[in-house]
Amino acid sequence: MSEILFLAHRIPFPPDRGDKIRSHHVLRHLAKIAPVHVATLAEDAFDRLEEGRLGELAQTYALAHRSKPLPLAGLQALALGQPISLTAFHSQTLQAYVEQVLSTRPISAIYVFSGQMGQYVPADFEGRLVVDFVDVDSAKFEAYAGEKRGPRGWIDGREGRVLCREEEHLARRADTSLLISRNECELFASRLAQDALHATSLRAMANGIDSTVFDPDDVDAEQAMLAVDGPKAIFTGQMDYAPNIAAVKRAIGLVMPLVREEIPGATFHVVGRNPPASLRAHHGIDGNFVWGRVPDIRQWLKAADIALVPLEIARGVQNKVLEAMSMALPVVLSPGAATGIDASDGEHFCIGDSNNALADAVVDLLKAPDCAEAMGQAAREFIVEQAGWEAALAPLAGYLGFPEGALCNAA
Repeated sequence: MSEILFLAHRIPFPPDRGDKIRSHHVLRHLAKIAPVHVATLAEDAFDRLEEGRLGELAQTYALAHRSKPLPLAGLQALALGQPISLTAFHSQTLQAYVEQVLSTRPISAIYVFSGQMGQYVPADFEGRLVVDFVDVDSAKFEAYAGEKRGPRGWIDGREGRVLCREEEHLARRADTSLLISRNECELFASRLAQDALHATSLRAMANGIDSTVFDPDDVDAEQAMLAVDGPKAIFTGQMDYAPNIAAVKRAIGLVMPLVREEIPGATFHVVGRNPPASLRAHHGIDGNFVWGRVPDIRQWLKAADIALVPLEIARGVQNKVLEAMSMALPVVLSPGAATGIDASDGEHFCIGDSNNALADAVVDLLKAPDCAEAMGQAAREFIVEQAGWEAALAPLAGYLGFPEGALCNAA
């Protein structure tokens, strides 16, 4: 029987951040197609606690600890002419495991989740290769560089250039290159040489969401958030991620002050792990609350009146938006945060292309709770009917060289 090797830059458990949510569902789907062997990395003790769940899905696995300091990864990247994204995620343990699996198991296909894991695919591998870039990381670093000056701007600019070369290298090797949306596919294609573009099959594979898990009827609202007086806007996500930090600073400094001119008691709640000191300093001040890591994000979404997602740099489909919509929460978001979600502005969510437009939409919805409830219900109906994971992942078997729609195991 043919088997699959799955390479992921972070352990796909717990599925509590954007990349882990996608890799989690991909891994579960692959395990239904064929036996899967997994090489991945853990970043902290919380990741290590999930090793048993990884073992339940994988035939074999290697879980290495990613502990290399970023400055060391940067020096290695300069010496080798590589992106920091590669040196930061390189592990001798994983390299040895991949070599061992490929030499002892009937691996017919490799699924690379996130471009930095392509470094583990040997040059002589002759099976099918699928690279899930998710989004165009090199463009993201170029956007960072455009916002910064000095050494950090240079570092991000270099990372964007060198990573773009690595993305092209992987696209040339891959039988199928996956991106999270049509927009990302178009951006990725625009950055490739023509021969590289012709060498790969470029496909959009959107994220899904499990609406049976993100169901407002199945959880109670978080009491700590309910105890705060006033209407409640929420932003969720991994809070040491630069675009999320920028979005929260925009909301706190530019959008919510406009909202409070009309609704003085309006509050803003930031929920997600690892918020930096620059965000924690706003907790409890001027109606802003920064809660950090929480056990169940659904309870906090249930306690909110509205989701505010003013992302300025947004790559791919935002899980935070899908989750809020699935929880029947009206969402006010920037155009970038709406990318890849085929919902209707004004019906399933509200798009604002400026700080004033975002604030006006928040105010309008908070002042019209019946309209807000109707939008939330329409959003949930959209998710239930059109945004499930099974439909999103159905083509994977064919991409990997298995019969279309093959589901061999009950994992």
